[in-house]
Amino acid sequence: MKAVILAGGKGIRLWPESRSDKPKQLCSFFGNKSMLEHTVDRLDPDFTSETLIITVKNQAEMIRKIMLEAGQHHHIKIICEPAGRNTAPAVGLALAACLDADPAEVMAIFPADHYIRDTHAYQKVLTRAVESASRGYLTTVGIPPAYPETGYGYIHRGEQLPGLSDAYQVYAFKEKPDLTTALAYLEAGSYYWNSGMFFARIDVWREEYRKHLPRVYELIMQGYEHYLSHYSFLPDISLDYAIAEKCRRVAMVRGDFGWSDVGSWKALAELLDTDQNGNVMVGDDILALGVKDCLVKQTEKTVALLEVDGLIVVETRDVIFICSKEKSQQVKKMVDLLVAEGRDVLL
Repeated sequence: MKAVILAGGKGIRLWPESRSDKPKQLCSFFGNKSMLEHTVDRLDPDFTSETLIITVKNQAEMIRKIMLEAGQHHHIKIICEPAGRNTAPAVGLALAACLDADPAEVMAIFPADHYIRDTHAYQKVLTRAVESASRGYLTTVGIPPAYPETGYGYIHRGEQLPGLSDAYQVYAFKEKPDLTTALAYLEAGSYYWNSGMFFARIDVWREEYRKHLPRVYELIMQGYEHYLSHYSFLPDISLDYAIAEKCRRVAMVRGDFGWSDVGSWKALAELLDTDQNGNVMVGDDILALGVKDCLVKQTEKTVALLEVDGLIVVETRDVIFICSKEKSQQVKKMVDLLVAEGRDVLL
């Protein structure tokens, strides 16, 4: 299996910890390793022939340094997008870089910044996904929904595929629903969160690009350098929209391994250990009296809280960010305000 890790995102929903020069996938929210390192660590080296990390120019050197210091640089190739596009052009870049690869080898696509609780269970799911992909299916991983989440896309699962262990036909991919629809999905029992992981043989990937993105396919088949030189002209479109939703041979395996896309400060708080008052305190200099259900991330200054609850407090070298935990999904509004005021230096 060739592993392709998409690591060019900005991660603005975890601002101000996540910045343009050190986005979410390079932040260390779980122990002393970045989320990208955890993503690489979870891949079984006996199962992975090569790992390609797709990123942007201003992150490449930091990623190279992180991988080198972690001793993870062997069999890893870092590829830079010349311009920010979206996941379909990024996967096309990986395909262009692998023109000489065995067309029957499975190429797997992974986000760089997701959380997985149970690595052993995760690796077993990957084995089933690769088995399904080897049979000619474009295979994704569906996460059993724990609650009616409106911030995720969904997968509508169909019948089990013959001859495959825990692999199902995919009826449709669904957009992020409203709460009523999400509740109906949860009650139906046949809808799963879309994890953003995709597996297919290289020849299957090529065929799907030929059908649905023919101009991109032509550039892929003309080689890596040619593809790079035309990158700025490629469509800004996601892999889900361009390929997965149009493909007629999509399978899903169930991913029950403790997954989160860590899409907000509240989501992060739910994954970290709490004290007896439900607080998550990250940092060495935090004072808290009468504080409940808060997440505090302290870096340099002393952070002192008195008789408050349900807050997110993030202190960095140049910003102190405070919001209601329940409103933490709306951090993009603050990012938009900074852009409007020309204060991009804080991003």
